[in-house]
Amino acid sequence: MTKKMSISTSKTSLVLFLCQIISALDVPLDLSQPPTITQQSPKDYIVDPRENIVIQCEAKGKPPPSFSWTRNGTHFDIDKDAQVTMKPNSGTLVINIMNGGKAEAYEGVYQCTARNERGAAISNNIVVRPSRSPLWTKEKLEPNHVREGDSLVLHCRPPVGLPPPIIFWMDNAFQRLPQSERVSQGLNGDLYFSNVQPEDTREDYICYARFNHTQTIQQKQPISVKVFSMDSLNDTIAANLSDTDIFGAKPVTERQPVLLTPTGSTSTKVELRGNVLLLECIAAGLPTPVIRWIKEGGELPANRTFFENFKKTLKIIDVSEADSGNYKCIARNALGSVHHVISVTVKAAPYWITAPRNLVLSPGEDGTLICRANGNPKPSISWLANGVPIAIAPEDPSRKVDGDTIIFSHVQERSSAVYQCNASNEYGYLLANAFVNVLAEPPRILTPANKLYQVIADSPALLDCAYFGSPKPEIEWFKGVKGSILRGNEYVFHDNGTLEIPVAQKNNAGTYTCVARNELGKIQNEVQLEIKDPTMIIKQPEYKVIQRYGQVSFECIIKHDSTLLPTVTWLKDNDELPDDERFLVGKDNLTIMNVTDKDDGTYTCIVNTTLDSVSASAVLTVVARPNPPFDLELTGQLERSIDLSWLPGDENNSPITSFVIEFEDALHEPGVWRYQTEVPGSQTTAQLKLSPYVNYAFRVIAVNRIGRSQPSEPSEQYLTKSASPDENPANVQGIGSEPDNLVITWEPLKGFQSNGPGLQYKVSWRQKDVDDEWTSVIVANVSKYIVSGTPTFVPYEVKVQALNDLGYAPEPSEVIGHSGEDLPMVAPGNVQVHVINSTLAKVHWDPVPLKSVRGHLQGYKVYYWKVQSLSRRSRRHVEKKILTFRGNKTFGMLPGLEPYSSYKLNVRVVNGKGEGPASPDKVFKTPEGVPSSPSFLKITNPTLDSLTLEWGSPTHPNGVLTSYTLKFQPINNTHELGPLVEIRIPANESSLILKNLNYSTRYKFYFNAQTSVGSGSQITEEAVTIMDEAMASRQVDIATQGWFIGLMCAVALLILILLIVCFIRRNKGGKYPVKEKEDAHADPEIQPMKEDDGTFGEYRLFSFVSSAPI
Repeated sequence: MTKKMSISTSKTSLVLFLCQIISALDVPLDLSQPPTITQQSPKDYIVDPRENIVIQCEAKGKPPPSFSWTRNGTHFDIDKDAQVTMKPNSGTLVINIMNGGKAEAYEGVYQCTARNERGAAISNNIVVRPSRSPLWTKEKLEPNHVREGDSLVLHCRPPVGLPPPIIFWMDNAFQRLPQSERVSQGLNGDLYFSNVQPEDTREDYICYARFNHTQTIQQKQPISVKVFSMDSLNDTIAANLSDTDIFGAKPVTERQPVLLTPTGSTSTKVELRGNVLLLECIAAGLPTPVIRWIKEGGELPANRTFFENFKKTLKIIDVSEADSGNYKCIARNALGSVHHVISVTVKAAPYWITAPRNLVLSPGEDGTLICRANGNPKPSISWLANGVPIAIAPEDPSRKVDGDTIIFSHVQERSSAVYQCNASNEYGYLLANAFVNVLAEPPRILTPANKLYQVIADSPALLDCAYFGSPKPEIEWFKGVKGSILRGNEYVFHDNGTLEIPVAQKNNAGTYTCVARNELGKIQNEVQLEIKDPTMIIKQPEYKVIQRYGQVSFECIIKHDSTLLPTVTWLKDNDELPDDERFLVGKDNLTIMNVTDKDDGTYTCIVNTTLDSVSASAVLTVVARPNPPFDLELTGQLERSIDLSWLPGDENNSPITSFVIEFEDALHEPGVWRYQTEVPGSQTTAQLKLSPYVNYAFRVIAVNRIGRSQPSEPSEQYLTKSASPDENPANVQGIGSEPDNLVITWEPLKGFQSNGPGLQYKVSWRQKDVDDEWTSVIVANVSKYIVSGTPTFVPYEVKVQALNDLGYAPEPSEVIGHSGEDLPMVAPGNVQVHVINSTLAKVHWDPVPLKSVRGHLQGYKVYYWKVQSLSRRSRRHVEKKILTFRGNKTFGMLPGLEPYSSYKLNVRVVNGKGEGPASPDKVFKTPEGVPSSPSFLKITNPTLDSLTLEWGSPTHPNGVLTSYTLKFQPINNTHELGPLVEIRIPANESSLILKNLNYSTRYKFYFNAQTSVGSGSQITEEAVTIMDEAMASRQVDIATQGWFIGLMCAVALLILILLIVCFIRRNKGGKYPVKEKEDAHADPEIQPMKEDDGTFGEYRLFSFVSSAPI
């Protein structure tokens, strides 16, 4: 939610315009004019008797006026009283009290008169009274003894002061007494109790009266209140009454409402127009009554109605005659209601409809003074001239009095005077001075010449032309020095001379001329108008929700006229930002670090220039986990349930979604809190189920979207009565640990489940389908019992029942258990093996009889191991492998066997105790497979045309070797592979000499072994035949010749030049295609071959085994 606010320049201009209207009526002080009262003390003037009394009376006029005073209707000669002085050039009186004078001696009604040769103005009647703060009268206060639930009124009765004191109640520690719907202070200062409670007992109810004028506080004697509860009364008589005599008696009698104030069913109230109307209703009753207000035959005025003092006081501000009527207060509780009707009449002291205004006329002109006022009752109007009733004032043929109007015709200079209008009724009076000033003056313009006006575009422009003249001048406006007169709807011409341009645009800028003329002359004045671009906030702060201790930023990016200098101010809740280093104000933003709850509020960015102001606001909501609930209360205590209520803590701006209730059992598990239940966040009460023999305490945790609150303070403890157990142990089992026993186990009851002291268990068992009677034993609070001497692995019916000192739990349910297991007695029979391939076999067996298992059948285990390889006679260490097959399976697969090998296996049955005897060993053989690669391939003794190859047999022949296969092919200088040659070699060979090979040629060899099943993986090698000696010698001779060396140098030089040329052309953008050849030395069986034209396939050389030179 983003709030926007803009302070418009038009409002500022309107205020300026109104001020101009008023100032335009003023006569320049250099011209003769009658006196005008400019400042005076209030009509009802209460003064501090300890300080000097200052009675103000200031006035202006030409010539400057002289001053005189009356006191209580007679002339007050200040020269005869040394304590009284008048300020120089002023009518203000100063009465010196601090040097021995007494304020009471100067109490009275004062009136000031300001007089010069053109008339006399008078002030209001100023009633001067010193404030009073008398002491409380001594009185003996008896203690108040009140029964719980009754009503009580503690009377304050403060001394009568001037003005009346402010009343409040505090205790001896100067702490205000807490007030509520039940206890509150009335408008008369008394303290009202709708019903008293034991906590109201105290001896320091003190009423204080604060007198603001004298800044003193008076204190009443402390009042003592003693509340007697029915519980204390029952305690005193309990010895004489049985439990049944007082059981169910209500400790406090509930009562329907009765009004404590006002009394009776009706009353009246008179209030003056414009004042605040206060109506009050306070009621007694139990439960505490709730007050509601209505206006008979109408609605309470919206926006002016407020409820105070817990709705016991109805407050209506700025009342008018329309607020007269009957107001009804209704007090209601569960037992009934009572009401009171207050008839309100609104009267009115006189108020102005049209107050007389100063009149400036030229000789021979006409004019009127109008004085109109209203009130209830209707006020009477009377006129005075220069402070004298007009009926006895000197005659003036130019004036005529017509009720509330004085008509002037053909005035002359001697007609100048000050007239007073008095409007009065029984509730007050109004007095206004207005002069008639007869002058003959040519026009004058009071606005400074060439005044500059700067206005924001699209706002009103008000160009001032304050003037004076008598007779009143006519005003005309021109744009520019030689422009034509301004007319039309684009402009508004005001009586005070102001020119208004309602919506100023850029083209309205320029020079404007104001001309004032009357019959005595003419004058003009020029002003300048500039139009500025408006200031705007183009990126406003936005509504933010932030968790406590987080960081938040508000943006405020502005656009403004380049000639205006803006200032940006940030406010929080319309006040200055806190003086806190966590608030960082940047050029375009406000950042708040480590946000806390007190940072919650509305943040406003205000941009001010000399001409306009704009603002934008955004709300910051700080959220956090809720505060813990408080004021836990237990009610409705029963044996198996109780009602818990609480008050939620502050939700911290994130609604509470639920409440988690936990309990502590101080009897069995002190300090351990367990989950009880959870209720919705709208609920603040819960009925909780209880278990017997538990010392309960409860606490509540509030949960909102942010997280969980801290737990509340624990409630009071509540101990439930003992009872027999409600439930039996859970998870009862019967499992033997030895072949001749039965171990019965269970989960013991927790402490709060025991329901009473002396928790024990009755353990019962019988052999299923054999025994009819149960065998039972009672054991202490343990978790198992061992039955000895049982048959091996037979089913038993088992049950465990809880009991305590008060009785047994309900009959428990039965469970089936078994006595202890023993090792199986029989091995699986008819074991068969089916060999699937050289590495996988399937084994079958017949299941053993269940009786011979003597326990829970877990499955079968197959033990198997390799006896020997059929291709070798040597024996090796036997490594047995085990495969387990769960459940009652009768077959399984044996993976990972070695080919051409002899294996043995046996099968055993498994139960919970262990393995049974093994079946007879079963022998099976795996067929041949393909061999592994030869263990090595080594090439030796290279010559011009032959190579010698040596190899080792495969590490894992996996059968009988039938032969070896050798494949080889040459590799030319471009790493291309030549034709492939294949040779088959007997299995008993371990070396071979290859002849008729090309000299100085690299060959690649591929070698593998075969069984009857197929070929195994291959091994590869490379080798090179050596170079011919004669050719090598010729090459050496040529290389040592000078011509050959020179030729090689020339070739190298040419190559260098060619490279330089290529490099230059390449830098100039030349491009040279390059062909890249990449061939892999792949398996010759998958190597693509060329046609028989003598060319080789492409290849890439990955590695060299031999390092012989090419």
